[in-house]
Amino acid sequence: MNADRRVTATDWERWGTACLMAQDFPADDARCLAQSLAQTSLWGIDSHGIARLPHYLNRVAHGSILARPDIRVDRTGPGAAQVHGGRGQGIVVAHRANALAIDLAREAGVAAVGVSDSSHCGAIGLYSRAAARQGLIGIAFTHSDSIAAPFGGHEPFFGTNPISLAFPRAQGRPLCLDMATTAIPWNRVMNARRDGVALPAGVALDEQGADCTHPHAARALRPLGGEEYGYKGYGLAMMIELLCGPLNGNPYGPHISSMYEALDQPRELGAFFIVIDPARFAGGAALASVVAGMAMELSRTPGSTRMPGDPEAEHEKERQRLGLPVPPALWDEMQVWSRRLDTALPPTRQPHMP
Repeated sequence: MNADRRVTATDWERWGTACLMAQDFPADDARCLAQSLAQTSLWGIDSHGIARLPHYLNRVAHGSILARPDIRVDRTGPGAAQVHGGRGQGIVVAHRANALAIDLAREAGVAAVGVSDSSHCGAIGLYSRAAARQGLIGIAFTHSDSIAAPFGGHEPFFGTNPISLAFPRAQGRPLCLDMATTAIPWNRVMNARRDGVALPAGVALDEQGADCTHPHAARALRPLGGEEYGYKGYGLAMMIELLCGPLNGNPYGPHISSMYEALDQPRELGAFFIVIDPARFAGGAALASVVAGMAMELSRTPGSTRMPGDPEAEHEKERQRLGLPVPPALWDEMQVWSRRLDTALPPTRQPHMP
């Protein structure tokens, strides 16, 4: 990621929080959202990190995201609940729903919480990791508007529909799988358009269904598995769509309004969280230690084996030292919003500085 400057995560959080409070977000919600975006960028997930805040601010300005939503919770069973997002910001709504799932899992052993009438909830690994840090197993899903072509077709139908699972690891960060059901997330296409860089080969299709690397020509993403094995990502995306959309009373695929178009229309997006208390199962007491032992055993195998979540940990260590990269186009957007909301820009430094 090319960048002319870097910003520390702490300084960016302060700036993001100030911008959101200027749009009438409650202080706690503003901090929650800003910290989540900064953390996502620390992990190196630039498609869902600080680059997304200008888009969220824009949707709030257009009225499709409410800064102070009426979020309602219906507890529908011993380990089940529905969270009605009230057109709130998706990351804020998702954190509340996931926290409820954690509480319910401690009571019932297993919990499932659905989310309705929300918006883009960022990196889904934020929520599975939150459960794992408390010694639980976290599973999280979400969906989006039509971005991915079905296997055998080229017209977008499902979203990137990510899934994340996280397990506690003794004396270490959670083991966390966080992946889209497409080859890349669509936000990576948007970042490539903004920064003027090419896409990898074999991940995107143009309007005629041909492979393309030019981000402005991309009209759909291939499902995970590519041209030959994409039925796997396609099938997984469909299952996640049903969990997050129809099960929660939300629309699906082509019936969801576009993330980057029709900014005045609510998204009506869903999410689904499952949390499991390992203590309710035979191996629960030793699970975190076994995860750590598995990681150690894998690290000793030939090659350069890593556990899911380890690359993000390495990125975080480096970016805590160097700061978060801010491409020129993103810096321009930040300047626009600072002027508009009368907030001071965060201090920057050159990327080569320690």
